[in-house]
Amino acid sequence: MAYTTIDKPTDYFNTKLYTGNAVDGSGTTQSVTGVGFQPDWVWIKSRSATKSHYLFDVVRGATKQLNSNNANDENTGSTSLTAFGSDGFTLGSEPEVNEQNATFASWNWKCETSFTNDASSTGIGSIDSSGSVSNTAGFSIVIRTGTASAGTIKHGLSTTPKMIITKMRNASENWGVYHVGIGNTKYLKLDVTDAEDSSSGVWNNTTPTTSVFSVGNSALVNGSGKTYVDYIFSDVKGYSKFSSFVGNGSSDGTYVHLGFKPAFVMVKQINASGEGW
Repeated sequence: MAYTTIDKPTDYFNTKLYTGNAVDGSGTTQSVTGVGFQPDWVWIKSRSATKSHYLFDVVRGATKQLNSNNANDENTGSTSLTAFGSDGFTLGSEPEVNEQNATFASWNWKCETSFTNDASSTGIGSIDSSGSVSNTAGFSIVIRTGTASAGTIKHGLSTTPKMIITKMRNASENWGVYHVGIGNTKYLKLDVTDAEDSSSGVWNNTTPTTSVFSVGNSALVNGSGKTYVDYIFSDVKGYSKFSSFVGNGSSDGTYVHLGFKPAFVMVKQINASGEGW
């Protein structure tokens, strides 16, 4: 076990399973508790039925939903996740997140401190941003408006981001992903099975720093007048790790050393298309 400054990882990330209780349109609600903290980012997926992934966060606000498996714009679901609570969240009768007798997984992350950055006043970055951040857990949520010109954005963290997941909110567009394992000249798309691709217009061929990350002029991450949300992660020893590995095609697989037992693992093949996340 690697040394870590986080004594109890479930204070910052926790998986909560639950069973739906509502018939669509019935007005039934459910309080999902036992998360252990107020979740600031909630990712929900049905385990027993073919349904979309639903993502909510406190920065955009309750009921504001995005689907990580498609390019749809942000929608307001008045009967989806309706509130964030001190130990979980409240759901309405939306079947995608609370269908009666369906089983669901929710992945929950915590942020701690809100921030707002007026780039012209602070001299940090060139594009205004705001959001919430936990430097302890190496995670921040950022919202901003695109400019269609290359620029830099304050991410709130005091360490260098290793993964950034970005989604345009007010129009249909793929999800853009920066990952340290492929570098700043390439990108992935969260909602499709494509291999890595290259474009200076996405991350402006620039690695994030301890204060800002860079975007080019691509609509994927920086369309003029488009609104965006960014989920940003950095390594925290003994808690989180972002890296890459080469498969070996063997039945005993490839051992990927992290230094701790992970509670959440996300993997994507990058050198060939057709394989999902």
